[in-house]
Amino acid sequence: MIETVKNAWKIPELRKKLTFVLFAIVIFRLGFAIYVPFVDTESLALQFSALNNGNLLGYFNTLSGGGFATASIFAMSIYPYINSSIIIQLLQVAIPALERLAKEGGEEGKKKIQTIIRVTTLVLAAIMAFGYYITLKTYGVLTRTDAWSGIVIIMTMIAGSMFVMWLGDQITEKGIGNGISVILLVGIVSQGMHAVTTVFSLAWWAILIILAICLGIIAFIVFITEAERRIPVQYAKRVVGRKQYGGQSTHLPMKVNMSGVMPVIFASTICGVPATIVGFTQPAQGTFWYNLANDWFAPGAPAYIIIYVLLIFAFAYFYSTIQFNPIEVANNMKKNGGFIPGFRPGKPTSDFIAKVLNKITMMGAIFLAIIAALPLILSNIPSLGALGIGGTTTLIMVSVSLETVRAIEGEMMMRHYKGFLE
Repeated sequence: MIETVKNAWKIPELRKKLTFVLFAIVIFRLGFAIYVPFVDTESLALQFSALNNGNLLGYFNTLSGGGFATASIFAMSIYPYINSSIIIQLLQVAIPALERLAKEGGEEGKKKIQTIIRVTTLVLAAIMAFGYYITLKTYGVLTRTDAWSGIVIIMTMIAGSMFVMWLGDQITEKGIGNGISVILLVGIVSQGMHAVTTVFSLAWWAILIILAICLGIIAFIVFITEAERRIPVQYAKRVVGRKQYGGQSTHLPMKVNMSGVMPVIFASTICGVPATIVGFTQPAQGTFWYNLANDWFAPGAPAYIIIYVLLIFAFAYFYSTIQFNPIEVANNMKKNGGFIPGFRPGKPTSDFIAKVLNKITMMGAIFLAIIAALPLILSNIPSLGALGIGGTTTLIMVSVSLETVRAIEGEMMMRHYKGFLE
């Protein structure tokens, strides 16, 4: 990876793109030093550290790069855009018009879908900004509580979130890789210094164990992320006039972790709801709701881990079903004269693809469950529990890094391609 970046830096066009990405990252991080007006940031940090353990606020704070705990103008970061993208993607299954627009609309259809996502992002940003304002008011960290100050806080948060979305689009257009993923990666990495400080405060044997576990997890993520099941496909020969078409052999690639990190994000969000509600309502100790949040849905509790893993499996199957339709793949293969050796075109082919999809989805779900549950299990060990490595954040960092390196290698390949005459 380091060698790839060094070689890319030697190419003027790539150096210009990489410089733009670095400049955008600097602007993004500078935004976290600008705070929303009318907020006592020191009191908020104290309240946040006491109440966000294991709930949605702590999860959002990690993905936003720590902006939630400091009330910066980029506190919501790219999260409204991510949510809106997921919502629109799910609605494409439920609304046929959106599905047709995405699949048959071409470039114009993609632009319309992107416009819908941006409008949805604006709506979600407004809802989240209002919720954040209510949270600040509940914590009692506002220096002013009049209506005008509330409007200023909400509008500042919305503007910050929309600017981050625009910045991500600029990275995608003028830089390298997916800008939204890069911003998400930078936000997560910026929170890593606390984990590093915690590691070096432990005993030497605990440091070695943690480093070995981290390297093992990263290698495991890379291996499964790159793994795929290749189904052989044969195309029949066709003679049109004096030309012969088809007859070649190829394969149908199916990623083992087809659903990506989405099942873990959904599961984390749902499991964090009880602790968030308890943080807002603050029920008395010993009550049912207090025990439910602190015994059942406390990160590291056996019941929490079991529910977490079951939700990951459920969302993994749900998301793979949305992304990959065996019937549609089999029909497209049949139209182009392709077939899987040993299976007749049509329903037998779609049944076979569905069977393979179920198997690799099971393997992908097991992979996600291990990555997400292992840090929670380690949190029960006193010497290792303070590290707090999140499976979601680790998976995002490795996946985005691989995606960015592939994008850089693709740009280098385009500029070093040798023709037939060379």
